[in-house]
Amino acid sequence: MNKIITCVDGSAITHAVTDAAIWASKKLNKPICLVHTLEKKLEQRAGDYTGTIGFGAQSLLLDEMTKLDEQRAKVSLKLADELLNSLSEQVKNAGLNHVELIKRHGDIYDAVIDYKADTRLIVIGRCGMGHSQNMSALGSHTETLVRSSAAPILMLPTTFNTPKSFMIAYDGRETADKALKQVIDGGLLHGLHCHLVSIKNNQPELNKKFKNAQQMLTSKGFEVTANFLEGDIFHSLMQYQEQNNIDLIVMGAFAHSKLRQFFVGSNTIKMLENSNVPVVVLK
Repeated sequence: MNKIITCVDGSAITHAVTDAAIWASKKLNKPICLVHTLEKKLEQRAGDYTGTIGFGAQSLLLDEMTKLDEQRAKVSLKLADELLNSLSEQVKNAGLNHVELIKRHGDIYDAVIDYKADTRLIVIGRCGMGHSQNMSALGSHTETLVRSSAAPILMLPTTFNTPKSFMIAYDGRETADKALKQVIDGGLLHGLHCHLVSIKNNQPELNKKFKNAQQMLTSKGFEVTANFLEGDIFHSLMQYQEQNNIDLIVMGAFAHSKLRQFFVGSNTIKMLENSNVPVVVLK
């Protein structure tokens, strides 16, 4: 798994997504693969107007519609080339010499699935062309990726700034330890100040496990701030992030605990839609 799969579509967030991929590429020492998909939009089928305008006139108009579709396809291909070439220059200007450009028909979910064997990280914007007027909306393809991708995902809201800190929730379960191991072994978050937080629950020996998790991170060189929180999971974490100016949120999508709905259910979508900072979803 050796590529940063970067999903770009020309929307307002595209350059921020590319900046995030550049950051990840330098942190992980992996090349960037810029992926742009051309989704075929279903056109409304022409009705049968022969009883009104005659068969010959309808045939001429259908021919015109076909020509227009062909012209649209050619323009879309040119725009895709311009987009990928422009973003390739952005990557190279950041000091990265190798970037792969992929242009293909279909939707972004199918493209990501096709390259899953060679994916180290997926970088994508929270919303794309179809949601440009509603920056809090989570695109349907994005939601599908979060739920089914096997690779970690770095999702951006509207902008990207190089992060200096991250927050990860810990609940004392085995899956939470798995998430911490990914943080330690992954490399993407090395050098960032870690905010390790837990929502008080009925997990046995949570306090002891929480301290062990803090010690494990500290022993691996992380600067750690550890805190227990109380209350609703979503609101408690969002409030903590805002109060501490945390630059990045880390979530473990495989949790089996009281936090499960937060990680893989409706609360996940709520967090992704409302967070004003990038979110890393571990898998």
